Amino acid sequence: MNHHTERAEKPRLAAIDIGTNTIRLVVVEVEDGAFRVLDEEREATRLGHGLYDTGRIGEEPMERSLAALGRMKAIAEGFKVSEIRAIATAAVREAANGRTFRRRAERDHGLRIQVISSRQEARLAYLSMIRRFNLDGRPVAMVDIGGGSVELVLAAGTVVERVYPLPLGAVRLTEQHVTTDPLSSRDWKALTKWIDREIDRLVGKPPFKAPIMLGSGGTFTTMASIIKSQREGLDGSVQGYPMDRADVDELLKRLREMPLAERRQLTGVNADRADIIVAGIAVISRLARRLGCEEIRANEGGIREGLLLSIIAERGNAGAVKRAEVADRMEWVRRFARKCHSNEAHCQHVAALATQIFDGLEEPFGLPRHGREILQAAAYLHDIGYLIGHAKHHKHAYHLILHGDLPAFSAREVELIANIARYHRRAYPKRKHQNFARLSKSDRQLVRHLSGILRIADGLDRTQTQAVTKLECKIKRKSIRICVTAQAPPQVELWDANRKAGLFESVFERRVRLEWTAPHEQVVPDDGIGRRPIRAVS
Repeated sequence: MNHHTERAEKPRLAAIDIGTNTIRLVVVEVEDGAFRVLDEEREATRLGHGLYDTGRIGEEPMERSLAALGRMKAIAEGFKVSEIRAIATAAVREAANGRTFRRRAERDHGLRIQVISSRQEARLAYLSMIRRFNLDGRPVAMVDIGGGSVELVLAAGTVVERVYPLPLGAVRLTEQHVTTDPLSSRDWKALTKWIDREIDRLVGKPPFKAPIMLGSGGTFTTMASIIKSQREGLDGSVQGYPMDRADVDELLKRLREMPLAERRQLTGVNADRADIIVAGIAVISRLARRLGCEEIRANEGGIREGLLLSIIAERGNAGAVKRAEVADRMEWVRRFARKCHSNEAHCQHVAALATQIFDGLEEPFGLPRHGREILQAAAYLHDIGYLIGHAKHHKHAYHLILHGDLPAFSAREVELIANIARYHRRAYPKRKHQNFARLSKSDRQLVRHLSGILRIADGLDRTQTQAVTKLECKIKRKSIRICVTAQAPPQVELWDANRKAGLFESVFERRVRLEWTAPHEQVVPDDGIGRRPIRAVS
């Protein structure tokens, strides 16, 4: 099934984000303005430790950070990247010896660091947000929280209204206002008073209310991880995870009353962020109240992703940062499938067969209507993993879809599409699989149903000759009969679909009967429940 063709080497890029608390690396491969992630690394070096007392980067944080940069450059070079772009934010921007740090990075590791302004940070965070979220013209607040600063963008859809740089980073606030463990009432009042005063001074009355806040940075992803794990007993990806403002305020109250040692033990909290998480979430809470945000969603991208998009745009692929006007959501899927060099005729045919099965089962089994398009997209993309290799192409498909460019679909929809494609062959969905476990209970059930359908549809084009021209499902008390139409008995297709029917039979709780009907044969009523073909071969 692997129709491999030679293709030109795709450029690879690396972006390094040197923050006040954490240094992050991402390595990607670029094609047609889109990219897929090859590797990621992070180290919490706390470069800004002590900076807001002394005005300088301390010797130990500088040494830790320089060593981390050396390791990250070696990782990037191992992927034979054509360019490494490193940017530094508040700590290096504000430190009196920031230039010394940059000179040492260049001398020791040959790494040139660009110090960016707060407004540049905001722009890069914005590029990541509009890539990952379909804003639909809605008013939104986009917030990036770092260790030293916060960047706030107010936008109507993708049209930016205001940009506010705020000196409210989580490390800065912690070092200046948190002196007790657990946080005393006096420290808490001083912290929130300071945050409110800075918001008053720099934001004032916002130009409009923003019901939705999209947030990037470790504070947002940590907060989402804690809330998600408490709701579902699981951690994992938090991209786009929805939280109410009440959820945030309740979590904040709990965390500020906890001693540091207890916060470090919470599921979803990195030990290196436990001491600054209260100050970070306090900023989110106060901003949400001021801006009228009722829903908060985390973005796992952030300024390093925005930096990559900016580099790609500089190289002449501006389509990566501008959402094309495509009315048909499936056109995004087809474009992505073509980028991955999948067998378009086969995948399109499997998608058609899968939706025919879905249509026959939707009403009797109460399948959600939106599942049809999710299934169709997964069928189009189920074989894109061949781009990387044959043996585990179903697993590769999952990661390619997850990191791929499907801007017309929500983060949840992309997760569903990726999981359904992941389970089109081999192992059944299991709770021990992290990608499956992090879905909600209802989404896990939907994945089981739709991947069971996809397995049979894929089997019905095993020879990739589109021999089966159409099919019809007839449901009985103990079985589901699938009557397939083809010019000649599609023996290989029937054999493979039967072989792949196990998951389908398990989730729909009926045996599958696959039968062939020649095009000229008529189907007549059976017993009022199903229909019987005049001649059948199974």
